[in-house]
Amino acid sequence: MVTAIIGRDHFRTELTTFGKTVIADEPEELGGTNDGPAPGEFLLISLASCTAITLRMYADRKQWDVSKIKVEVASEKTDGTTFFKREITLEGSLQDDQRQRLLQIANACPVHKVLTNPIEINTVLI
Repeated sequence: MVTAIIGRDHFRTELTTFGKTVIADEPEELGGTNDGPAPGEFLLISLASCTAITLRMYADRKQWDVSKIKVEVASEKTDGTTFFKREITLEGSLQDDQRQRLLQIANACPVHKVLTNPIEINTVLI
């Protein structure tokens, strides 16, 4: 579970999960203090980090020579549809078939699966 608490500071929000705290905020040009990523950026952060971690776990399990994994994620909205662009850079000695397998694994990371399947949000006011 994640808890978000915002006071009167525009728009600095403290996010807590399992004893860890991070700050979400908006850029100064939108009235925030730019103390942390904007809420939408956390979605990109989730996809990028999940992809990198999933690829690292798989490469390590297979004992493949992957010295560095870089994942960049951007998004844009067009005609009501959000498009994610994910670019993965793999450093190390990999064969083409290994690289293709890692692409398949990237598309199977848990956050990717959540984002590409139906999502429901049930909200209650307490």
